[in-house]
Amino acid sequence: MKKVYSVVGARPQFVKAAVVAHAFARQKNVEHHLIHTGQHFDENMSGVFFDELEIPAPLHQLEIGGLSHGAMTGRMLEQMEAIFLKDRPDAVIVYGDTNSTLAGALAAVKIHIPVAHIEAGLRSMNRAMPEEINRIATDHVSDLLFAPHAAAADQLMAEGIPASKISIVGDVMFDASITYSRATENAPDILNALNLEPGSYALATVHRAENTDSRERLEGIFTGFRLVGQPIVLPLHPRTRGKLAEFGLDVPANVRLIEPVGFRAMLQLERHARCIVTDSGGVQKEAFFMRKPCVTLRDETEWTELVDCGWNALVGAKAQAIAAAVTSAAAPTAWPSLYGEGDASDKIVARVLTLPALAG
Repeated sequence: MKKVYSVVGARPQFVKAAVVAHAFARQKNVEHHLIHTGQHFDENMSGVFFDELEIPAPLHQLEIGGLSHGAMTGRMLEQMEAIFLKDRPDAVIVYGDTNSTLAGALAAVKIHIPVAHIEAGLRSMNRAMPEEINRIATDHVSDLLFAPHAAAADQLMAEGIPASKISIVGDVMFDASITYSRATENAPDILNALNLEPGSYALATVHRAENTDSRERLEGIFTGFRLVGQPIVLPLHPRTRGKLAEFGLDVPANVRLIEPVGFRAMLQLERHARCIVTDSGGVQKEAFFMRKPCVTLRDETEWTELVDCGWNALVGAKAQAIAAAVTSAAAPTAWPSLYGEGDASDKIVARVLTLPALAG
């Protein structure tokens, strides 16, 4: 039996790997297993997702989190190398741009196991971001590069990567939004639990290191939230909670902090929000899938097409810009088809199975 391993460690990766796992489950003569690095170690950020997404528990749990970038990546690399040498998977799939992504790719490629990178070719053009370095390095060591759209494929070829390695497949997050949106009607009603009226709140997420590790930026964001005045619901990431306490920053009265929620509950909150405010890459797209205007708390984004078509506004961490954008946020009239037809995971699996190690 052939074996393919997916490396995951953060919330968006669990979702992406879930639809890929379901696509592999429809195949014969190949096993698909997860390695969970532990990059997100909080139960609400991690464990609950596996039940909700209806995927098997990871075959390997590394429990590596809460470290510096170098220490985290190094320990992941060391432990995954040992796993790959022992288990000898026929291919390794990595997702997105986290430390788990880079460590999984390096561990596999150094012992000559083919690597497939999902969400290849995205660039923020800001190399000060650790995620940008992770993206670039992973793309350049991978054997198969799955681009969500033509612009990402063009970027890869501009960097000298052969076209034979690149496939434009659409976005697995779009697959997931379709699959799991249908199931949210049977999920617990998070709006009733929080006593929220549809359309009465903005939904926010704040977790990216460039924002949380800077007192100036974090204070600017929460001051901007205060200036909005209207209700903002914020599932609070553990990193952000810690930094608010470290910097001694107050949470405005109009910001309602809640614990991190599962994927289905998040989809409900997104669907019924007036707008979405985030520094997450994945949530920017989820907002678009839910046809909600998005305000992005960053100075650049890898999803430039959402800015170009008017569904996303980049505002950075300046309080006045945040308040103005959130207050005036409105959905454009046109919703372009940017990310395929919802079958990216099937296309990815079909291409992975053509690798020499799996095709025999």
